[in-house]
Amino acid sequence: MRTGGRSAAGAARGGGEVTLQDARERRVATGGVELCVAELGDPARPTVVLVHGYPDSKEVWSEVAVRLAERFHVVLYDVRGHGRSTAPRPLRGGFTLEKLTDDFLAVVDAVSPDRPVHLVGHDWGSVQGWEFATVGRTEGRIASFTSMSGPSLDHFGHWIDRRLRRPTPRRLAQLLGQGAKSWYVYALHTPVLPELAWRGPLGRRWPRMLERLEKVSGDGYPTPSLPSDAAHGAWLYRDNVRARLRRPREDAYAHVPVQLITPLGDAFLSERLYDGLEEWVPRLTRRTLDARHWIPRTRPDRLAGWITEFVTSVEDGRPKEVPATGRHADRFGGQLVLVTGAGSGIGRATALAFAEAGARVVAVDRDAESAAATAETARLMGAPASWAETADVSDGPAMEKLAAKVAAEYGVVDILVNNAGIGLAGSFFDTTPEDWKRVLDVNLWGVIHGCRLFGKQMAERGQGGHIVNVASAAAYQPSGALPAYSTSKAAVLMLSECLRAELSGQDIGVTAICPGFVNTPITSTARFAGVDAEEEQRLRKRSARWYGLRNYPAEKVADAILRAVVRGDAVVPVTPKARGAYLLARFAPRALRRIARVKPRL
Repeated sequence: MRTGGRSAAGAARGGGEVTLQDARERRVATGGVELCVAELGDPARPTVVLVHGYPDSKEVWSEVAVRLAERFHVVLYDVRGHGRSTAPRPLRGGFTLEKLTDDFLAVVDAVSPDRPVHLVGHDWGSVQGWEFATVGRTEGRIASFTSMSGPSLDHFGHWIDRRLRRPTPRRLAQLLGQGAKSWYVYALHTPVLPELAWRGPLGRRWPRMLERLEKVSGDGYPTPSLPSDAAHGAWLYRDNVRARLRRPREDAYAHVPVQLITPLGDAFLSERLYDGLEEWVPRLTRRTLDARHWIPRTRPDRLAGWITEFVTSVEDGRPKEVPATGRHADRFGGQLVLVTGAGSGIGRATALAFAEAGARVVAVDRDAESAAATAETARLMGAPASWAETADVSDGPAMEKLAAKVAAEYGVVDILVNNAGIGLAGSFFDTTPEDWKRVLDVNLWGVIHGCRLFGKQMAERGQGGHIVNVASAAAYQPSGALPAYSTSKAAVLMLSECLRAELSGQDIGVTAICPGFVNTPITSTARFAGVDAEEEQRLRKRSARWYGLRNYPAEKVADAILRAVVRGDAVVPVTPKARGAYLLARFAPRALRRIARVKPRL
């Protein structure tokens, strides 16, 4: 069973053969300049206008545009003085927000004269977008606005003013923090020097700097016009920033639904800058992204998915609002999460926790009915889409087929949770080679298959991700009754540590979760080596009762998993006993070895 439709990002992959070079171009005259406008997609469909930032040209949107063109009429234009658009003469006073609004209206009148457009802006494209979405003369011409990495200068001015009027230590720290991030704004107000730098060494080194610091690849971006684009664009700051921050508008209320996408690793803008934004935007959808500033280049599939979802909801008359508060709120919205062993226990709780946080969920289990039930519940709990898939994680070829299917139909997984596992108790000499093979095939090879296949897709995509491997406190706590199980989980822990080191340079986090004794169905299916069927059934009931008395729910483990992904933790012991054993393993291993000699209840 599958619930929900194909993801927008996954569907857009079919349009990957289209490039920005296939766009239809036209020239639009406005205010003494000519703007270069490019169009992709069917003009009969809703129009999405993409506005670039500084020091970019419209090519910064190329990867997002081709994905959106599958569903929409996509319009990009070079802002005046950038790319193939002409620059105003004189430059001073030629880049005010009022003139940029004139440009925007000229473009939308040319490309979509009869219906409002959906506006998307990044960096200074977003700063402009806030102006377009809040001034009266654009009412009726904009249907929605998606903002990323660029605040309203009016909202920013009020944000500063309120912190200066009531300077609590926390508010002063926010001011100082944003002031430090805004160092480049001061530099761009310096006469002549920015132009000399951009037309000289900075312009030559900029592509390499973006690649090294932001993980931005080339592929036709930046264009050769970068030095002149950046030199002209300095006037965006000089013509607007000081004037607006000193005298921010009092009527800067958005007259359209707004989707705010905040990259948490933005080197130039603090997340706190958007505190209180609901005052200015009655219909606000918030998203966050674990990424740096240039997300149109580094996260095009995620952006295309969110833009598609938001635009479609507005077109259908039901703009979705993602709350800004609550556990893990807006941290995982729209991300694709795959959980193995999702039919019950920790896997099910984790899949539902991600669904509640707004993620798209692929629930994988060897039991088809259990996977389907989890997928259905995930959708009811808030997942924009959810799917059920059946696979045995120990079966390499089956996992290869699963990985290929997920990538083709739903997209590349953003978060992988390798949770599927089985229990096996019994002494070493009672554990047969077949027992060893089965527990290692599921507990270790299942994790290896998941990391190898889905992790490789993450790495090849080059847009980061996170892998969570569910190990156990048994990974570092020796036990005379669990040699095979403990060995498999210790291997998972070490594999996770090795992968974390290898993938760190690709922005792929790896976490090992060590739950401890948790009340899950694993006790009712655990194997007991060296006993007959009747005794095994008795031991299962006894261990299930014992785990039940501890009453540590799987939902708490799920919370720990989501928290670990947000924080990027390496190893997470969950229950109090698991945390205590972890401390002993690190600081008093001899004591832990002595405890291991005591025959456990299980």
